[in-house]
Amino acid sequence: MIRPFLALALRRPTLVPALLGMAWAFRARGWYRTPPFLPLPPRDYMRWRMDTAYGDPEATPPSDELERFVRWAAAMRRGM
Repeated sequence: MIRPFLALALRRPTLVPALLGMAWAFRARGWYRTPPFLPLPPRDYMRWRMDTAYGDPEATPPSDELERFVRWAAAMRRGM
């Protein structure tokens, strides 16, 4: 699930701060206690998100939709 985000960061470097903010917001609790010690979202949570959004837990969102979501999420965080 990380590949689409990396591809987006390479294609749109100006989105890197928004992507990092989103990654921090989605991080698993206690991420620093278990390997690989990265603030990644729980796999079950991401599968549930893809299942509710696309009807398939293994779905990969289209890049344009992912970009819109990242921009929207950053705007929502700024407005809080």
